[in-house]
Amino acid sequence: MTQNAYSEAGVDIDLEATAIKALIKNLTYRRKGNYTMLGNVGHFAGLIDFGPKALALTTDGVGTKMLIADKLGDWSTVGIDCIAMNVNDLYVMHMEPVAFVDYIATDKLSVEKMAQIGIGLNEGARQANIDIVGGETASLKGLVNGLDLAGTCFGIQDKGKIVTGDKIRPGDKIVGVPSTGIHSNGLSLARMVVEKYADYDEKISTGKTLGRELLTPTRIYHESLNVADTCTVHGMCHVTGGGLLNFLRLSRYGFRFDTLLQPPAIFSWIQETGKISDVEMYRTFNMGMGYAYVVPPASVDAVTALLPGAQAVGEVTEKPGAWLGNVQVT
Repeated sequence: MTQNAYSEAGVDIDLEATAIKALIKNLTYRRKGNYTMLGNVGHFAGLIDFGPKALALTTDGVGTKMLIADKLGDWSTVGIDCIAMNVNDLYVMHMEPVAFVDYIATDKLSVEKMAQIGIGLNEGARQANIDIVGGETASLKGLVNGLDLAGTCFGIQDKGKIVTGDKIRPGDKIVGVPSTGIHSNGLSLARMVVEKYADYDEKISTGKTLGRELLTPTRIYHESLNVADTCTVHGMCHVTGGGLLNFLRLSRYGFRFDTLLQPPAIFSWIQETGKISDVEMYRTFNMGMGYAYVVPPASVDAVTALLPGAQAVGEVTEKPGAWLGNVQVT
């Protein structure tokens, strides 16, 4: 495959960034009166001024992971992914998730599929300690082919405890926290490699099939609330689609990664089988690091002591951009 393997699989990260900027530049209206927006559009969550508190909203979905659930006939864990993709985006700003609504769009309702999705949503809610307060189901035959699962999460926090990344400075250390695998990003590329070179029933070195590896639920990083409460944390990052490029949301400074976490076997299989470059892998997948903390050097030991498997993976630099060693990830 070429350097642009992800775009060949149907997802152009650069085009997506340009399209989002085109959308955001037209979002100029601001509410008059109380309960207005805090900060700018573009961080992991949107904040609302609520007196001494800040409210937060995120929205996200499961994406083409749903197609793998369809292949395996198992939809019991995708609800966890849906919750995780939302609450993890709240955690990075030290917002506590409290409530969630789901949205299901489908061409044809299936009672069994809906029941299994409910099992996963309930488990995700348990892990994140949130209430699912409602939702919406839309039958959209002709517009939707299959089933799309998404949701919106509501969080709250004292204003003085919000973490935005504004305190990040060169010399700060980056502490990476392991993922459970591919999570819910990069599945278009992963599916393309599996379907071109293998099948979902093929086992890899872990003893699990490719299908089961790709369907492993996204980790919910609920422990981040305690870490940010007890340690000095300048910023946090949920590593989703775009890989290391997600760090650029946090600061105008750069992020250099030198000692990365060991990627789980599923990533090695995808890279070797698909002949994909390191840069393309690290701009597409989490590569075994699903979450990260940006902290002053004196906080590294305190943070890693609270997080099994976590380790320092790099540092903040004056030079902007995301860097894999001396190679810029673009």
